[in-house]
Amino acid sequence: MTAITVLGAGLGGLTLARVLHVHGIPVTVYEAEHSPDARPQGGLLDIHPWNGQPALDAAGLLDEFRELVLPGRESYRVLDRAGTVLLDQPDDGSGQRPEVPRGALRRLLLDSLPPGTVHWGHKVTAVRSLGDGRHEVTFADGTSVTASLLVGADGAWSRVRPLLSGAVPEYSGISVIETFLHDADVRHPAAAKAVGTGSLFALAPGQGLLAHREGGGTLHTYAQLRKPQDWLDDAADVAARVVDEYRDWAPELTELITGSDTPPVPRPIFTLPAGHRWDRVPGVTLLGDAAHLAPPNGEGANLAMLDGAELGRALAARPGDAEAAFAEHEQAMFGRAAAAADDDSYAIMLGDDAPHSMVALLTGQAC
Repeated sequence: MTAITVLGAGLGGLTLARVLHVHGIPVTVYEAEHSPDARPQGGLLDIHPWNGQPALDAAGLLDEFRELVLPGRESYRVLDRAGTVLLDQPDDGSGQRPEVPRGALRRLLLDSLPPGTVHWGHKVTAVRSLGDGRHEVTFADGTSVTASLLVGADGAWSRVRPLLSGAVPEYSGISVIETFLHDADVRHPAAAKAVGTGSLFALAPGQGLLAHREGGGTLHTYAQLRKPQDWLDDAADVAARVVDEYRDWAPELTELITGSDTPPVPRPIFTLPAGHRWDRVPGVTLLGDAAHLAPPNGEGANLAMLDGAELGRALAARPGDAEAAFAEHEQAMFGRAAAAADDDSYAIMLGDDAPHSMVALLTGQAC
């Protein structure tokens, strides 16, 4: 089969590359970052038995994945802004969504590929059609490659998407501010106690603190606020403005912001239109956030990996007809993404009935 060109070495692009490698199909991945360790790779991911785990199984990495699981992290606590515990749900070992560090999972996928599969430091500046299903990809250093089969796994601001669709991500109305507390059990015991052994949801209408206990005693927090898009344009004032929003919250909760060992990182949340899809364009397709960017609901990374795995298997099953494989992939992906988009996590976490709506969800009482 003709070699596959993948743009983006995130979880979706790497899962695709691994499945192609398993089936003996040549693949090259181009990634803008200069190395695998160019930046932190985010926090914990819960990998689901209906999408993420089957993707890893298709990649032949399920056993290795299980070695990355952090025990005890499937516990959940829900608090109100006063610090009152409304739900304390321990990890009894019966959960089906094990938590793993995103960086470790990405490293597992990278290490499963032959050396040289990923070309680092290749920031894409333009992609254009050459006709007959071929596309030219130009990089920031002035070099370019021609792809006969091109897959855009290049995230929210994909350079490949305009070949297929005029859709542009729009601000969702939610801004997230990311903080880290290290060695929290010793240095921040009150905050560590509030978070517990797994995940904390401290919620109120329009405001929330979502925190995870990562490895080594690190607390990773996402402060979530319904705000206009330009609310955090003044980056120098981020910490003070965020702290002021939580001024009437319990001190063990606000410490998750004020005690941060790293500068707070603002992350406005963008989304593509619900039900985003396109007509088939020869020689090119998308997966993951490039295709179906949505507000975080626990499904994004899982869906991206399943997109990659299913596309890889479709290409392997049709070695002489990549177009049919691309078409099959897109139709299945459109359906998966539409189903996942029905789960509006922010309506639950930050809606008028928060935090009680979250308690109802975690205890199976939600409608």
